[in-house]
Amino acid sequence: MRTAIALLLFVLAPMSMAVEQYTYRVLEKRPHDRANYVQGLEIHDGKLYVSAGEYGKSRLRRYDLESMSLEHDVPLNPRLFAEGLTRLDDKLYQLTWREGMLLEFDFATLKPIKWHPINSQGWGLTTDGSKLIYTDGGHHLHFFTPGEIQHKRSVAVTLNGAPVNHLNELEWIDGKIWANIYQTDRIVIIDPATGKVTANIDLAGLLPRDDRKPNTDVLNGIARNPQDGALWVTGKRWPWLYRIELIPHPSE
Repeated sequence: MRTAIALLLFVLAPMSMAVEQYTYRVLEKRPHDRANYVQGLEIHDGKLYVSAGEYGKSRLRRYDLESMSLEHDVPLNPRLFAEGLTRLDDKLYQLTWREGMLLEFDFATLKPIKWHPINSQGWGLTTDGSKLIYTDGGHHLHFFTPGEIQHKRSVAVTLNGAPVNHLNELEWIDGKIWANIYQTDRIVIIDPATGKVTANIDLAGLLPRDDRKPNTDVLNGIARNPQDGALWVTGKRWPWLYRIELIPHPSE
């Protein structure tokens, strides 16, 4: 019996040990417009693209990443609440929250092209280079092709077998999906094939108390710069965009 129990523990141990734990180090910060209720963040060709939400205030914005100067501002219909953002080929795609719409823009000009229906809420959005991947506030990743109403597939996201809810802003990095967990200071790294969380990132304390105002909201926004691999994060109505590196943090 003892041998059987020992064998069982040996088999189960790698499952719990496989979830890596990280904290962070701030390498740089750049000023960021507090007006942006950040729902989506992208970096391409030296430009920062921001999807800013809230009814009556939603917009798609492009900044020069180096100077953080605003170059282009596209306000949305006041009845739309903007959510996640990603680039696929020569298009930018922007989710809406409750309106069942995925907006399509020309990447170069930010001119709206058309919209596609989705059959659930829209929260976070990213791409694996061929399909779009979005979340709806629950614990699933939904994979689909633009213009198709039905998903290709959905994957449940779990941490040691338990569902991980409130998946929000997404970013595809080195074959994994990074996701903000809404109303927390956590980012999780997800295996898109299985939905299993492979790492936790604790960003508690990233925005100092002195930089918070009454309307400062939660951590949300992940962007990886394809040119140099730099990782940038921010939050809703945060005054800073932070470049960070991950620091391994052994679990207790």
